Amino acid sequence: MAQKKITTGNSEITGKIFGSFDRNLSRIENEFGVRIYNRGDGSDGGDVIAVEGGDESVSKATEVLKYLKRIASIGDEVSDQSVDYIIGMINDGRGSELSSYDDDCLFVTAKGKPIKAKTVGQKKYIESIRKNTIVLGVGPAGTGKTYLAVMAAVKALRAHEVSRIILTRPAVEAGERLGFLPGDLQSKIDPYLRPLYDALYDMMGPENCMRLIEKMTIEIAPLAYMRGRTLEDSFIILDEAQNTTPEQMKMFLTRLGGGSKIVVTGDLTQTDLPFGQKSGLASAVRILNGVEDIAVHEFSDRDVVRHRLVQRIIAAYDKFDREKNIKRAERQNNGRTYRPSVRN
Repeated sequence: MAQKKITTGNSEITGKIFGSFDRNLSRIENEFGVRIYNRGDGSDGGDVIAVEGGDESVSKATEVLKYLKRIASIGDEVSDQSVDYIIGMINDGRGSELSSYDDDCLFVTAKGKPIKAKTVGQKKYIESIRKNTIVLGVGPAGTGKTYLAVMAAVKALRAHEVSRIILTRPAVEAGERLGFLPGDLQSKIDPYLRPLYDALYDMMGPENCMRLIEKMTIEIAPLAYMRGRTLEDSFIILDEAQNTTPEQMKMFLTRLGGGSKIVVTGDLTQTDLPFGQKSGLASAVRILNGVEDIAVHEFSDRDVVRHRLVQRIIAAYDKFDREKNIKRAERQNNGRTYRPSVRN
């Protein structure tokens, strides 16, 4: 039986690593089949955590604990999501990518909350936005695509890198009827734009946000309002882009003016377009991938930072879709009949 030890800074850090009622330890022990316990003060005055079990299991569990120690040491919360994410990355053989994904504070919200990348995918997404003029952020719900894009836009505005922010979405009905909503056109459209308002309110506070909207420094509008315009010196975000048509996507991307940056976000598994209608986001990913100064960033279910069940829901739906496609292919193959070729 192998054994490894980790020395933590103090009992407070050890407590954060263990979690409430040792829930983090139980999660790691169950995942790797090891035993973890606190051996008290080490020779250097720090608590010592011991891990016992099979060689490979001890090695993986120890690696997880080291990353949890780093998170606790910099004052961050060791959440259930953090534990699950680190375990998943270690199991995938991607532990080396975890070295610095959450070190830097990217932004401080209106309430003083620091925003950091919670996954490696999020950090690479932010780097792509910084380095490229156009970024297509594609991935499942809960990966922070829209939230981080809005954060980058507000940060650019505060640094005077752009003079305005433009946020837009296609007003495609996700199972509801737009015409039956009460109020005038703006009132009907606002529910589609609410996630963008929520992100802005979080970043800069409702009062400051509304003041900038009144001054047209921030513009939130449906995609149809973009036609015929040239958007200069702006940070432009197209959200829910899976609901655009190829023609709408081309129209939007060609609005780009001097000094501007575009971020397009969407989830190709949640398209609300009519049956048979191609998604403009899917077309753009195929057409623009590899074009200079345009980046396509694809999130995975590992990057989901909402409730841990969201990741499981996404995985379950992906599995269902794969099995459905396999059965459809089998039915098509079984339905084929052999037709001998006719020679003249």
